[in-house]
Amino acid sequence: MAAKKTITLEQVRSPNRRPERQAETLIGLGLNKLGRTSTLEDTPAVRGMLKKVQHLVQVVEGK
Repeated sequence: MAAKKTITLEQVRSPNRRPERQAETLIGLGLNKLGRTSTLEDTPAVRGMLKKVQHLVQVVEGK
């Protein structure tokens, strides 16, 4: 069985003064404070959420 692909995100900007929906999306991605990282399965749903908050997060390259 093939290993599932993952994507690691790091929050680099605050959701303050942004629409509440973007803050909720960050929480859905497992992020809520600056500098936090979250490793998630690479699915279309996660990619869609990432696109909505791409200005607040960065993709961390694999280790």
